[in-house]
Amino acid sequence: MPRLKKTFLIISQVYVPDPASVGQHIADAAVEMARRGYRVVVYASARGYDNPKQKYPAREVLNGVEVRRLPLSSFGKSSIAVRLLAQWIFLIQAMVRGVFTRGLCGVMVSTSPPFCGVAGVVISVLRGVPLKYWLMDLNPDQMIALGKITERSLMARVFNLFNRWTYRRASDIVVLDRFMGERVQRKLDVAAKTHTMPPWPHEDKLENIPHEENPFRREHALEGKFVVMYSGNHSPANPIRTLLDAAERLQDEPRLVVMCIGGGGGKKEVEEKVAAGVKNIRSLPYQPFDRIRFSLSAADVHVVSVGDDVVGIVHPCKVYGAMAVSRPVLLLGPKPCHVSDLIEQHRIGWHIAHGDVDGAVRTLREALATPAAELAAMGERAAKVISSSLSKRELSGRFCDVLETGLASAGSKGGKLS
Repeated sequence: MPRLKKTFLIISQVYVPDPASVGQHIADAAVEMARRGYRVVVYASARGYDNPKQKYPAREVLNGVEVRRLPLSSFGKSSIAVRLLAQWIFLIQAMVRGVFTRGLCGVMVSTSPPFCGVAGVVISVLRGVPLKYWLMDLNPDQMIALGKITERSLMARVFNLFNRWTYRRASDIVVLDRFMGERVQRKLDVAAKTHTMPPWPHEDKLENIPHEENPFRREHALEGKFVVMYSGNHSPANPIRTLLDAAERLQDEPRLVVMCIGGGGGKKEVEEKVAAGVKNIRSLPYQPFDRIRFSLSAADVHVVSVGDDVVGIVHPCKVYGAMAVSRPVLLLGPKPCHVSDLIEQHRIGWHIAHGDVDGAVRTLREALATPAAELAAMGERAAKVISSSLSKRELSGRFCDVLETGLASAGSKGGKLS
């Protein structure tokens, strides 16, 4: 009789081909675990995270990973109540299915959705398998920082109760930077099982495409322009109002284009500037993942925004894509933070504080006046950091080493459903 293959379970509301960054990283880990010989099962939402009208197949195998998409798991982002309802419907379905997954040896959850740790703990306890917890962001910290709830509110206390429960049960916890690790440590002493490693860039899908060869620049009439780009989710956690106000003041600079790509609630302020006739601000939706190398390479400088109150709560993943395509980075946010550490250590960009529009104007003029050779040297230093210590191969390999540590034998308690 053939030996039962160990099954590694991943629960994530978001999974490829959904364009959300968390889904891309979850997929990379899943594919690597499948490559290492595990049967990998992913429970994800059947509909798009940002766009619930987007429907995905209920069952499919992607790069050796068995993806099971659950219904009624995304109703959009119209309100916190709507999002929580969809998240709990998703988690209850995933929890029940996970308990009866055959040959289970371990389970991994992230913070998408925020209460995903609860499902992971239940499955881990009932099946007697290790729980791996990948912290992509921190809640209720994020909701508190953005003023949506108070620290003493019932929701915040329930969140923290579940967080500490998950931290205690998890065999390993992965945080994205030192600031996040410090915040987690203040909640509960889990230093002995906490691993700090940033999410990897998808440099295998990225390359530095020269401007003169880039179809994206031709398509959007960017020849001769100096493009300052913000690409990704526009949210209150990474505001760009200071950049937009500075761009409006610099409409007399004929070369400057501030290109805003992506979606999210914060995109409204970009659209308002465009509707008001600010001619050097342009807005585009998320670009297809197979074309991201063209859009990112179209920039001369990439903007990474970190909200003043979210350091260690939300990790600025955008910085790695910018570095991977050999572009300097303009940090819009507080200091110190993870991005300011990178900029200072490797001399790859500039820093602007939120609200300092005068400083933003000066910095944009400085960037415009920087010789092309110096910009290229900054970009080359950034790309070298990615290839030497922050590559997908290096980081995803280390991450999956953590996932493999202490996995249980296949055939734990439970029946067969998946």
